Amino acid sequence: MKDLILQALISGILIGGVYSLIGIGLTIIFGVMRVINFAHGEILMVGMYLTYTLFTHWGIDPYVSILITIPILFIFGGLLQILFINRVLNAHSQNQILLTIGLGLVITNTMMMIFTSDYKILTTTYSSSSMKLMNLSISTPMSISFLITGVIILGLYFFLKKTDTGQAIYATAQDREAAKLMGVNVKMISIITFGLGSALAGTAGALVSPTYYIFPQVGGAFTLKAFVITVLGGMGSVLGAGLGGLIVGIAESVGAVAFSAGWKDVVVYVIFLAILLFKPSGLLGKSKE
Repeated sequence: MKDLILQALISGILIGGVYSLIGIGLTIIFGVMRVINFAHGEILMVGMYLTYTLFTHWGIDPYVSILITIPILFIFGGLLQILFINRVLNAHSQNQILLTIGLGLVITNTMMMIFTSDYKILTTTYSSSSMKLMNLSISTPMSISFLITGVIILGLYFFLKKTDTGQAIYATAQDREAAKLMGVNVKMISIITFGLGSALAGTAGALVSPTYYIFPQVGGAFTLKAFVITVLGGMGSVLGAGLGGLIVGIAESVGAVAFSAGWKDVVVYVIFLAILLFKPSGLLGKSKE
């Protein structure tokens, strides 16, 4: 039993790293634009289908395809912001929610028309392979995904901390009007931010493609997971989203072993509700009081 729990813990950390990427993408968008993007999972799903297409038609490895997925999803997210999101930035939150839900439905149905609703499986030579570490079996694709996620998050950290654009994103997140008065082009920063959040979601989609079924409705499950991660860590906190992703991944994996696979989501939501009960702002979120 001890080995099973340890195995589950390692698996949870590996998948939690990818979950962190999903949560960070959502929290960056919320932090800068104060828009709750209910189409986040659908954007991730687009990344999954893009990866699947690149692999099946051109033989590009899913992890190599990230180099193509990131810029394409960045542009896709930027266009969504310019054409749709920008029009409701100053509207009531209900309008923003309804718009992003509508965008999610349009994206889902568009992918359904293109690819049908059949489940797709992206099978590579390493999809089911694993590495042995003492008595433990560690998934090769999830290990690769975790390493790539670590590199991307590290790169994102340096981008936000060390570049003028990153500092402008932080400034806009803290006070949009003050940033505008200081000469920051907040409209361009909003486009970059939504594009960046979409690129992170699409990258996460590419990373999970070798281990998940791909179908048009898969985005809904990831949207819900992204919100749990983001609220768990604290809305607007990048570090909190990273921590929230790891917690969700570990809770799912350990819960499936300790109880059953059907209870893994229940364990996640129990932890989620407990943290909201005792710390409503999330683990690393700032209280308004």
